[in-house]
Amino acid sequence: MTTPGCYTCAMEADFDALPPRERVAYDRHWRVAHATGTSLPGWLVLLPRRHVTAVHDLTDAEAAGLGSWQVALSRALRAVTGCEKTYVVQFAEAEGFAHVHFHVVPRDVDLPPRYRGPGVFGLLRPPEGRQVTSGEADRIAHALRAELHGA
Repeated sequence: MTTPGCYTCAMEADFDALPPRERVAYDRHWRVAHATGTSLPGWLVLLPRRHVTAVHDLTDAEAAGLGSWQVALSRALRAVTGCEKTYVVQFAEAEGFAHVHFHVVPRDVDLPPRYRGPGVFGLLRPPEGRQVTSGEADRIAHALRAELHGA
């Protein structure tokens, strides 16, 4: 079931047609996508596959998988991007994006100080030409998928 005006639900409704960057990995409860509109390769978004707007409304089954996904994605990002650590952030407040989602963001050792911690959101919505391309996001998605599946 989709919720009108919800970007995540609209994407989920067309799941079988999604490109690799929109379904990096998934299970019954969660889908992983590469963030759009970022200049940071490997910025992932972990999304529940049903519409939910608050963490406390996750089912026990959804909650049980949440931590495992966050750790597995962090490990895969480290292997694929060489990042020093990952940030995991959840707000779900932007217009059209109230659907709960967790940003899993690779933090490189040489990331400028102004972009560390909450400043990392300064890497969203960069000027045209500085965004991760669809092709690059798809390549990263394939590499992450292989890492997650032990290939």
